[in-house]
Amino acid sequence: MPFDTFGAYPHPMVELDEIWSQMLASAAQSATEAGRSDVADFLRLKASNDAIRSTGVKWLFDTVIEIAANANRSHTSLTIERDDPHNFAHGNSNLVGTRVMVRHGVRCLSVEAGWTRTPSDGIMRGGALAFARVSHFGMPKMTTELKLVADDPTPKWRNAETAEDVDSIELRRHLEILTT
Repeated sequence: MPFDTFGAYPHPMVELDEIWSQMLASAAQSATEAGRSDVADFLRLKASNDAIRSTGVKWLFDTVIEIAANANRSHTSLTIERDDPHNFAHGNSNLVGTRVMVRHGVRCLSVEAGWTRTPSDGIMRGGALAFARVSHFGMPKMTTELKLVADDPTPKWRNAETAEDVDSIELRRHLEILTT
């Protein structure tokens, strides 16, 4: 679905995430009342990790969209699309999240990020809270995989291969590849 760079974009996953967090809080409260502090602690950890994941993924997409919107001022042929919800594979796991595609003519920069939501989705490997893939249509060597990791004092996106921190400068570099 196209993204209006000057307006709001749809948030179906945000609503689902809010309902999910309310359900986790209710289940944790029920577990506490039933004397199951171990279950309650697990559910609170899950809720905390989901909040970190949501915030990290939101930063990633907000940053990509902001960079693309700024670039669109000089490249009027850029279009931004958002798929939410979006499923994609990472290894043997199914990740649920969002995909943003920035198009420039026939070229396309795709950023997808998410995490496993249910046990049948698989597991998150390497201590990652979430994974993201930044790919360029027709240029597979430019693909970068990222993982969101817990770090002190705040979580960080890191290159999954090199473990280097990923910031807005790295995301801007990907957009420059698209537009040059």
